[in-house]
Amino acid sequence: MLKIDSHAHILPRDWPNLAAKYGNDRFPVMTHSDGRHRIYKGGRFFREVWDSAFDPQQRIDDYARFGVGVQVISTVPVLFSYWAPGYQALELHRHLNDHAASLCRDHPRHYAALGTVPLQAPELAIAELERCIDELGLQGVQIGSHCGDWNLDAPELFPFFEAAADLGAAVMVHPWDMMGTATMPKYWLPWLVGMPAEQSRAACCLAFGGVLERLPKLRVMLAHGGGSFPFTIGRIEHGFRMRPDLVATDNPRNPRDYLQRFYFDSCVHDEQALRYLLDVTGVEQVMLGTDYPFPLGEQQPGSGIEELARGDADRARLFHGTALEWLGLPKHRFAPDAPPSEQA
Repeated sequence: MLKIDSHAHILPRDWPNLAAKYGNDRFPVMTHSDGRHRIYKGGRFFREVWDSAFDPQQRIDDYARFGVGVQVISTVPVLFSYWAPGYQALELHRHLNDHAASLCRDHPRHYAALGTVPLQAPELAIAELERCIDELGLQGVQIGSHCGDWNLDAPELFPFFEAAADLGAAVMVHPWDMMGTATMPKYWLPWLVGMPAEQSRAACCLAFGGVLERLPKLRVMLAHGGGSFPFTIGRIEHGFRMRPDLVATDNPRNPRDYLQRFYFDSCVHDEQALRYLLDVTGVEQVMLGTDYPFPLGEQQPGSGIEELARGDADRARLFHGTALEWLGLPKHRFAPDAPPSEQA
């Protein structure tokens, strides 16, 4: 069975050192020494990564052990750099997008890709989105759960979402710059608590702000199973019903309805949580996603879905059907005998 991982991060082995070029050490920098690969940000160690973060063949081999053949690659959110001047961030985004496109050209059966754009400069973001779709052949873009002081319902961002809908671009929302980081520095709480909250923040803003309502063709996937949004929908709906004066100010539609408008990946780390997600959204809205290759991701790609022991039709939908619909791709795009023109 074709299995597509819709949530797989990738890095180039190197990227432009914008920290040195612009004299701002907030730009992430990759170093390689003693066989180790480390990312520094703000002059401090941020994360160590392994060859699996950028070696395309190692990744293909890793996935093959679990019968997963296709990765939808996207950058690592630390590289979003939404805090930077748009033209500076664009330089990094273009490099990342060119790299992703090159992997798709070199390994068309195993990779599809989402680009990245300088969301803090909407006009530049739209132009780079158009380049991703029209010139590079990418399937869409990954964006953060907010952008500086803008939530995803900000009027400044609506033209970007409008362009994504017009272009038929898939959009993945990924948590980043997690809320509460300054007040909960211990126990990895920004990743354990802040990440799910960020996704609910994004979902509520897109729903309550009427973005999805105004753009019925916009296809948005919420990574990490939508965070806490699906699991607190009862509370969110209750607030909508009890205090419409505060909640329903920009969109009178029940937020529960948007469980069938969003797509979700399966990266929830718990069989019961995945069963619940499928119960409230329907199998048509959920797809395999792992957060590969990081420790917080699913360590055995596809194992969560396999444990559900569903029928072949549901498994096919979860393993590739939903992802293909979200990406706007035909199944034969990844067939071994597909002609190069259809794999590009």
